[in-house]
Amino acid sequence: MRRRNLLRAALAAPLALPLLARAQQPISNVVIDGGPYVPTPDTVVERMLELAAVGAQDTVYDLGSGDGRLVIEAARRYGARGVGVEREARLVDMARAAAASARVAHRVSFQQGDLFDTDLRGATVVTLYLLPHLLERLVPKLRAELAAGARIVSHDYPLVPWPLERTLEFDSPEKAAMMLMPQTQLFLYVVR
Repeated sequence: MRRRNLLRAALAAPLALPLLARAQQPISNVVIDGGPYVPTPDTVVERMLELAAVGAQDTVYDLGSGDGRLVIEAARRYGARGVGVEREARLVDMARAAAASARVAHRVSFQQGDLFDTDLRGATVVTLYLLPHLLERLVPKLRAELAAGARIVSHDYPLVPWPLERTLEFDSPEKAAMMLMPQTQLFLYVVR
């Protein structure tokens, strides 16, 4: 039994190494406004954009955008426009460089600033991967500034007490590689 488990681990290691390398690269141990920067895994990015039904007519705002992967993928894959808002300057620089590398810098922008000071009226989609205490403070702003029909997708934490439109649950191997719980929940809300 022990040999079989060792053999499985040895065979699985080469598959996990790329995930570990990518997952460990951008993580910061800096605590930002009550929480660490944790990059959203690529599989989760893909599912968030699908759940929001992002299209070329959309403007996606990612609040706490980190390295910019969500708005970059929205522009690259769906032709959407995007705005990333991030407090940490080095992450904004990383996001701008990644957008240039992906050849979507003309469709996206990244600003250093406080998400609570950001004007959200231009957003048709908002994506979030924030801790619950920040989401609680953000709900009144989202309700006040987003137009009817705007979609919000929150990763792992719901917008309480906002009525939920849909939930999606799945396992993310990338989260497991980052030593996080692999179970992912996405919460979709629509402004009425």
